[in-house]
Amino acid sequence: MSTHHRARVFAALARQGLHITTTAHGVRLRRDGHGDAPDAEILLPPEFALEAKALAQLADFAGVHHPAGGRVCRVCATPDFHAGHLVPVGAVVATTCDLVVPQAIGTDINCGMRLHVTDLGLDDFLAHKDALVDALRGDILLGTRDVPMTPAAMAAMFERGCIGWVEAQEHARGGCMDHSDLSQLWRELGHIYEYGSLVGAKAEAPASLVDPARSWLRDPGLATLGGGNHFLEFQVVEEILDPAQAFAWGVRRGQIAMMIHTGSRGVGQHVGTRWIDRARRRWPAGVPHPDGGIFALFGPDAAEYLQAVHTAANYAFVNRLLLAELVRRRLRERFGADLEAPLVFDVPHNIVLREGDHYVHRKGATPAHRDQPVLIPGSMGTSSHLARGLGNPAWLSSASHGAGRALRRFDMTHHDPAALGLADVECIALRPERLVEEAPAAYKPIGPVVDIQVDAGVVAKVARMRPLLTFKG
Repeated sequence: MSTHHRARVFAALARQGLHITTTAHGVRLRRDGHGDAPDAEILLPPEFALEAKALAQLADFAGVHHPAGGRVCRVCATPDFHAGHLVPVGAVVATTCDLVVPQAIGTDINCGMRLHVTDLGLDDFLAHKDALVDALRGDILLGTRDVPMTPAAMAAMFERGCIGWVEAQEHARGGCMDHSDLSQLWRELGHIYEYGSLVGAKAEAPASLVDPARSWLRDPGLATLGGGNHFLEFQVVEEILDPAQAFAWGVRRGQIAMMIHTGSRGVGQHVGTRWIDRARRRWPAGVPHPDGGIFALFGPDAAEYLQAVHTAANYAFVNRLLLAELVRRRLRERFGADLEAPLVFDVPHNIVLREGDHYVHRKGATPAHRDQPVLIPGSMGTSSHLARGLGNPAWLSSASHGAGRALRRFDMTHHDPAALGLADVECIALRPERLVEEAPAAYKPIGPVVDIQVDAGVVAKVARMRPLLTFKG
């Protein structure tokens, strides 16, 4: 966006009560009439357009309050920032530890990224790719996987996440999990954010998934991708940008990598919908509803919500673990039982967590604490990045969770087919329209998104991966 055009946009938004000023790495936003609400800082490449709807949503988010108390302390947004439903994607909000905002997380709770690397080279992978696709098409898209769990294992998963689930597997395994190496899973827990284990409560889970009267439970949502922008992708590590850090994380040029993007599926829908509705119902009688339609929870309600959202988050951590196990099983069938395919990291990007004296809400933004691995995917036609977090407090130790959408899915159906960017893309999907909705042209360019975060001291680049083959739900 040119300087002249951006100035005209600023002036137009000011007439709507949205005041924007340019900063070293983006813009600062404030809305008239929001009293002591904090300014919102947006990390934004200068060539990116400003989306008025997303800006208005972020300003509403900054003004969230509850009549009984609590407040928003800081608001920022990552460079993949774009409009969502009431709350923009890429928003990061810190509140006092007595206030939470269920709509900030929504229903795709703990949607997140997981990255594995293998010792396979590109030629070996391509030689067996067709057979691998045939096997994984059933596991990933057609529901032929078999992931039985006892009611005790389900309860352990909801209450203690990956730690609880792995412990339960020592006593009762079944189906495809009989092939899992439990010793490897124990070792890899340290490569999952917060060990993939938050304090949940089985009472917050759907009743059908914790039914003690059944010997085995088969949840149709576990070990599945879901729709939207979720994916399983095979990539090749094309460039190492920090050799020492890449070596420490077991990442080398030429490796085949596996990236998974999915969340809490029906459990997140169950928990998120209930608590969004509850926040609206529990708004004090006689008090005007918030102008932006964003309802907060205060005090004991906030603490209860946190446990509920962590119940769904635990499910999402295990969901990604199980998907990875399905893929490792198929890789070992074709490339040898000694293939390890170790986990680099698993990190959420739709979650609220207590960090110090605040609840930090991340909506489509990933934690980027100091020296933590950060995963920033591009699109199925552009590179993904492995980075190292720098723990920058100015941006609430948060980074983008991807490139960010440039065009809505509806708009993509009217896009010029020749400009979709699908010429070199190999995507396996059940629905042909998924390729159009998720085509590279739907997303912002990943280069400026990553570079502005490097310039702002949010992350440091470690490696770049090129997509080879993508599965979309």
